[in-house]
Amino acid sequence: MPLIDIVRTKASSGLPPSAYAADVGSTDRVGLMSDIRTDVAIVGAGIMGLSTALSLAESGVNVVVLEANEPGWGASGRNGGQVNSGLKHAPQIIERDQGAEAVRFSYDAPNRVNALVQRLGLECDYVNGGGYRAATDAKLQREVDELIAQLERRNIPVQSRSAGDLQAATGTDRYTGGLFDPAAGQLNPMKYSRALAMAAQDAGAAVYSNSPVVKAFQGNGWVLDTPGGKVTAEKVLFATNGYTDGLIPRLRRSLMPVFSTIAASRPLPAAVQARILAGREVLYETGLVTYYYRVDAQGRFLFGGRGPMRPIDGAEAPGHLQALAERLWPELREIGWEYYWNGRVCLTADHYPHVHEFGETGLACVGLNGRGVAMATALGPVLAARLRDGRQAALPLRSSQIKPVPFQPFWPLGVEARLMWNGLVGR
Repeated sequence: MPLIDIVRTKASSGLPPSAYAADVGSTDRVGLMSDIRTDVAIVGAGIMGLSTALSLAESGVNVVVLEANEPGWGASGRNGGQVNSGLKHAPQIIERDQGAEAVRFSYDAPNRVNALVQRLGLECDYVNGGGYRAATDAKLQREVDELIAQLERRNIPVQSRSAGDLQAATGTDRYTGGLFDPAAGQLNPMKYSRALAMAAQDAGAAVYSNSPVVKAFQGNGWVLDTPGGKVTAEKVLFATNGYTDGLIPRLRRSLMPVFSTIAASRPLPAAVQARILAGREVLYETGLVTYYYRVDAQGRFLFGGRGPMRPIDGAEAPGHLQALAERLWPELREIGWEYYWNGRVCLTADHYPHVHEFGETGLACVGLNGRGVAMATALGPVLAARLRDGRQAALPLRSSQIKPVPFQPFWPLGVEARLMWNGLVGR
């Protein structure tokens, strides 16, 4: 099968097979079937689009969400389900590039997920069990130690963990140590996406599925064309992230939507659950090629990392993920694996989320770089304020012009080669 170098999202597609899709089942989809007017239109019913819609609707703004498939169909409903803090770079780099508020905001993002889930009683298997950022060698350990020092100087509550601590928590001696973040948590992202959609609708938002935007025209306001009707809006947010297509000129070329793959085991016996992240913590590794994992509410072990740079849709077992997991936890061979899936993690060249403004009436926010659950949730109310109140509403990240990545159409070849090299040198 060829590598996929251009995002082509087929509208009206069913949910890709995954453990999450099995948990939630199918749902009725209501598409746009007429021409309508609204204050704000949002393209994309992922976590960011839905969080923004919820905040707008709760403040009395008339808002419409247009989705090519259904809420949570993209990465929002397929990700690792980890609610982690921070951005890719260390705090002192973030302060230099984005300002001190970006540090505070990004490390507080998991708390905003927690608060939203509690306030609305969202049923999404959320647990605030904390999370580990784990190092696998001496160099990465020094980076983690420096990160801890920087966070402590900024009064961000994280804790150092030794190799022995990590072995006791994970059941493997793979780690030299790490960082523990008590604000981190986990959830079922498909349940979360659907719960956000329901909450937004209850607050007054209209959410249309099977309604891909095929053309966007900016004039006095905006006109968005879908197969079933047009939406005329005063303002628009494009929240398409790793599934961004050619709707906005050059936007797709500024992003690198890399696939990440997850394998889910059959439910673990109680004795095994007691050895692997027994407190329902989450873990992700530092480094160029990272792996991440957790035990979910059904007791399944979810192990994620690099994989094919193309959709697998449950039809192809990621043998390298299984092999590594079974080497670290041999009992997984007997327990067995039940689900495999992947989706697009949206990377940017500078590893920051990008906010782009189109005059006073349009916004795009893309490129969560693997921090999507927490950051997309937290950014929703901020983007809503910007859309509602204009530029007097401050953003935690600096807005920027769209800058296409050089040779972006060839990103899969570069990613595949880089992952192969990193895998070799990391053995």
